[in-house]
Amino acid sequence: MPYWLAAAVALGAAPRLAADLEWSPSTGWKIEGGALSGLTGAPGKTALEMMNRARRSEEEGSNHAAIRVYERVASKYPGSVYAPEAYFRAAQLLIKRKQYYDAFKDLQTVLRRYPNTKRFNDVVGEQYRIASILMDGGHNWLWGFIPEFTNRARATDYFEVVVLDAPYSDYAPLALMDAARGYQANKDTDQAIDALDRLVNTYPQSVLAPVAYLKLGDLHASLTEGPKYDQASTKEALTYYEDYMILFPGDTSVGAAASGLDKMKTILAQSKIYIGDYYFYKRYNFTAAKVFYNEAITAYPDSKPAGLAKKRLAELEAKTSKQMIRPTTAPKKRFWLF
Repeated sequence: MPYWLAAAVALGAAPRLAADLEWSPSTGWKIEGGALSGLTGAPGKTALEMMNRARRSEEEGSNHAAIRVYERVASKYPGSVYAPEAYFRAAQLLIKRKQYYDAFKDLQTVLRRYPNTKRFNDVVGEQYRIASILMDGGHNWLWGFIPEFTNRARATDYFEVVVLDAPYSDYAPLALMDAARGYQANKDTDQAIDALDRLVNTYPQSVLAPVAYLKLGDLHASLTEGPKYDQASTKEALTYYEDYMILFPGDTSVGAAASGLDKMKTILAQSKIYIGDYYFYKRYNFTAAKVFYNEAITAYPDSKPAGLAKKRLAELEAKTSKQMIRPTTAPKKRFWLF
């Protein structure tokens, strides 16, 4: 099981926070903890009756009817204690009907209008669940009965919303990891790298940090085009593999990181050979060639490129030694008559 999935399961098992509203089949909705409804007189009575009617419809399985009443309460009485609960319950029923886009919208309304709600963690958890369903290929159902095309790009956007709205929650590093997965699936490697980089820098203590470091190494390595091209991505990959092995020496994927590191160091050393060969054979600049051959040895001393660099240095030494030989006898003087 992936780290982020295990963490998500653990989060799902966490106890829900208490709400100001409590439901009982015998008494209906009741306001607990001394909180006020925010309504008085007839509006307060009407709002409570609507909440009870919506909950009865929900209990009877009439989800569509319940959603309509809950959303009407939230729209008509936005300043009441009933509004955030109504949006939240409507969103849960919309999820059951696979109307994920509408559900996410209602949950987002709760966070934006009622940021101090005691449902905060529950709302963020439901948003993360919707994004995960869509990322895994789930279909949004229009009006609850017409399935639409899969939309992983929207799922990625939803993960970013979770990070934006709840940066200090346990869901934020999970959402960044999944956002990176979405970007990668969409062939947007730069954005995937950015998401993982935010994860390791903002949440270095997260259980996902080792996975993120290794993935960063792999993503940068995927951008490396070989020893004959620019080595910026090679050096980035090398750095992340090294950081992973230093920070998490006991992790289970150290072998994979070591393999990636070996490949990147070999490419980097080989790139030095190519540059050295250019100066040696094309430009006859033996000083510059010597510098790059030595850099190849320094980059990865025990590698095949390092062995080749040593041979090139021996060849270069022999060539320069020949050029340094001077004739031992003075040239004969010539006399010219004019």
